[in-house]
Amino acid sequence: MATATTETAMTTATTETTKAAVTKMRKSVFTKVDQLKPGTGGHTLTVKMVSSKTVLQNGRSVSQHLRHTRIAECLVGDETGAIIFTARNDQVDMMKPGHHLILHKAKIDMFKGSMRLAIDKWGRVEVTEDANFVVKEQNNLSLVEYELVNVLEE
Repeated sequence: MATATTETAMTTATTETTKAAVTKMRKSVFTKVDQLKPGTGGHTLTVKMVSSKTVLQNGRSVSQHLRHTRIAECLVGDETGAIIFTARNDQVDMMKPGHHLILHKAKIDMFKGSMRLAIDKWGRVEVTEDANFVVKEQNNLSLVEYELVNVLEE
């Protein structure tokens, strides 16, 4: 009888711990495009799709077990600026001009000295309802070229 009571108490404690963990989840902090910096990650953004261009589409893969690779460069942005988003595989299907998207856990990759927004396997792309903003294409962060400089301390 004592073990049944102990097991019930342990189950109740585990359930309470699980509920506490669920309620302590962090709320997303939304970032604006003009706040993005090289080498950063974990961003959540609400953006509008402006245009899309397929840059790689392998029709068949080397092995049947490997996936087909599709990559598209999409210009996305908000009222503060624009940036090129590199969409991969299933993300390419979601990239339709005019769609509003929420990008969860986005990161900044550097490609030929310029910033690109990307979502890896830990992130998520979500199509959302229309947002009230016009994309500021004049402030395209992907057109800014960065150079890595090593500073020697003496």
